[in-house]
Amino acid sequence: MSVWQGLLRKLGLEGAAAGRAPLRVFLLDDDVLRHEWFAAKFKRDQLDIAVEPVRAVELLSAGSYDAIFLDHDLLPRHYKRQEEPDDAHTGYAVAAWLAERPGAHPTASVFVHTRNADGAMRMVELMRRAGRTAEYVPYPYLGDKIKQHFRR
Repeated sequence: MSVWQGLLRKLGLEGAAAGRAPLRVFLLDDDVLRHEWFAAKFKRDQLDIAVEPVRAVELLSAGSYDAIFLDHDLLPRHYKRQEEPDDAHTGYAVAAWLAERPGAHPTASVFVHTRNADGAMRMVELMRRAGRTAEYVPYPYLGDKIKQHFRR
């Protein structure tokens, strides 16, 4: 990497200099700090955020996205152990919606970034059974995955 490329990367201008079109990024997450983190990672791109599954489906129905990031555990049931899965109030509901609609965002990269590994794997397996490409990336490793996948 040249000094010039390094400087552009440091300033967050690398994609713009390369002429890359802005990405359309969708995020389902209930944590405001994560919203800020994603906004910083995708500062030159369009980022749409939902904090609940119903709103997520509305946005996904109306828009077109290059990347979709889904959390599993959402408020008010955030991190509470349930005897029965409460799929309608978690990211699983959005994964199910995507699995039922293979034509919706067919080229989008789908990442499940929850710390709940069991919930994440249920979401990923559901989407994969439907023919979608989806990947579980634990949140602590997500920054590296974004850099690698989107060359940031």
